[in-house]
Amino acid sequence: MPSVLLQRPEGAASAAPGAAPRRRTRVFALAEARWAATALVLFLIALPLQLTGAPVWAWGPLYALAYVTGGWEPAWAGLQALWAKTLDVDLLMIVAAIGAASIGQVMDGALLIVIFATSGALEALATARTQDAVRGLLDLAPSTATRLADDGSEEAVATEDLAVGDTLLIRPGERVGADGRVLQGSSEVDQATITGEPLPVAKGVGDEVFAGTLNGTGALRVKVERDASDSVIARIVAMVEEASETKAPTQLFIEKVEQRYSLGMVFATLAVFLVPLGFGADLTGSLLRAMTFMIVASPCAVVLATMPPLLSAIANAGRHGVLVKSAVVMERLGQVDAVALDKTGTLTEGTPRVTEIRPLPGSDLTEGGLLALAAAAEHSSEHPLARAVLDAARTRGLVIPDVADFTSAPGVGVTATVDGHTIAVGAPARLLGGADGAASARATVVAGALEDSGHTAVLVQRDGITVGVLGISDRLRSDAAATVTALAAMTGSSPILVTGDNPRAAARLAAEVGITDVRAGLLPQDKVTVVRDQETAGRKVLVIGDGVNDAPALAAAHTGIAMGRAGSDLALETADAVIVRDELATVPAVVSLSRAARRLVVQNLVIAGVFISGLVIWDLAGHLPLPLGVLGHEGSTVIVGLNGLRLLRDAAWRRAAVPAGSQR
Repeated sequence: MPSVLLQRPEGAASAAPGAAPRRRTRVFALAEARWAATALVLFLIALPLQLTGAPVWAWGPLYALAYVTGGWEPAWAGLQALWAKTLDVDLLMIVAAIGAASIGQVMDGALLIVIFATSGALEALATARTQDAVRGLLDLAPSTATRLADDGSEEAVATEDLAVGDTLLIRPGERVGADGRVLQGSSEVDQATITGEPLPVAKGVGDEVFAGTLNGTGALRVKVERDASDSVIARIVAMVEEASETKAPTQLFIEKVEQRYSLGMVFATLAVFLVPLGFGADLTGSLLRAMTFMIVASPCAVVLATMPPLLSAIANAGRHGVLVKSAVVMERLGQVDAVALDKTGTLTEGTPRVTEIRPLPGSDLTEGGLLALAAAAEHSSEHPLARAVLDAARTRGLVIPDVADFTSAPGVGVTATVDGHTIAVGAPARLLGGADGAASARATVVAGALEDSGHTAVLVQRDGITVGVLGISDRLRSDAAATVTALAAMTGSSPILVTGDNPRAAARLAAEVGITDVRAGLLPQDKVTVVRDQETAGRKVLVIGDGVNDAPALAAAHTGIAMGRAGSDLALETADAVIVRDELATVPAVVSLSRAARRLVVQNLVIAGVFISGLVIWDLAGHLPLPLGVLGHEGSTVIVGLNGLRLLRDAAWRRAAVPAGSQR
């Protein structure tokens, strides 16, 4: 590379090397935190004045200000909900505080307001930190990049102003400014923030690079292939934020019950107040007991039990390249007990490769010579198999001869003149036909053997005589076998292979990855039938696919996951989740993460139920001091909220990614 690539132009900006800055919301950047802190300070000033016997005019206004600063936001939200004909728990808390003050328990009411406001601030902070975890991905991409003009001059531009087709210069230690493909240069790129790979990945001409990844010691010229808004990072952020706006069925059920529960709690509070009065109890004591009951019986912790674990799981999965489209999907993923996988593009890479080169005896050709002839004839073809032949020749560094008189016959093959010889490349059934001769017989045997082993056979003829056979196959993903094993352990049954490929190729690949149930030669509607048969048997099926032919099955399944990099638009739209980087191993990880989220939801509901029932029994059967009731109620709410945020940590993903049969 010319040394000019390593010189930074005046004024050019780039991302700082090393770790990307971590986005983190400051506590007092939140209005809830500022109001809660103000109420707390006022309370802490008023309390010692009251306890030391200062006149009411000294501490009374301070308590009043604490009520206002800590309570106005939940009171306003509660009134808005009441106007919409719903009863909000926040409003009940404010009513309880005012009720306590009305019977002379001003300090207890102020304490309720302060703790309630503090709890609300902590919930707001937890929500902000969850959003930070997702939006912080945007900080991985540099704000500016070095764009190269046609005349070779360099210009520092904002990354959002980059357009598809622009050429970027990425110097050593800089972060890549946009998703694109390497045009020139070689380097090692640290993709840990995007793909999770622990070691830098070698990148050369033709390799894909992602915005936000860190360049190593070499300089790269990269052609931009996606707008900033469509980069891998931006897609993760957008889809996770969209998913965060949805609500899981459990949460919807809780919110539906909450309204009835809140109304019932109001009537129960009135009963707790009025019944003792009917038996001659003290007014102040009865009102205080009723206010305490309304506080401890409020379902705040129950309402908060569901969404934090699911949203945390969505955010964590998004950081690791799995876009779960809604909280509903995250909850459903943990319920699957059967898996159906497509073959091409799912278990395999979806990119045909030449894996066998068989020159025939008497052709006087080496493997390289045979491949060069085929590559020359295929040079102008757009067929995927032609690209596989050309890629194989380039990988070997072969010199591809010039060609003339190129013609292509769909379904048959191509012909071209190479060094004065007519070269034909195509399918054995089309080129051989009923031809006789020793070369044709040998070619038929070799082609049949390749097809039996799961390859696609391609014949090469020179002047009408078959000189060799190429075997082309789709390479199995490196993590396919481990993924199948993990999914089998998690669901208790072997995954099903559903494919439109021929039975021989399907059976061969299934044997390699450990799948015993193979359904081959299927049309799209046949795949749907397989899914529906499984669901009729009581199974909840997870379908993993990538193509247009997989879309009906993805839609029919309990949950569908699409491979994002090579997946068709229809499959990506139909699927419930998308694997952005085509890492198949993330499928069992996200299923395990969903199950962890469901376990946390159950834990939270148990915690909330124990606190509420315990405090209610204490208040009704004994005497629960109001401050202690407030602490127990708000404490349970905070515990439940923080417990749900545990799934934000990278350690949660690492635990989920460990294949274990115990994760059923």
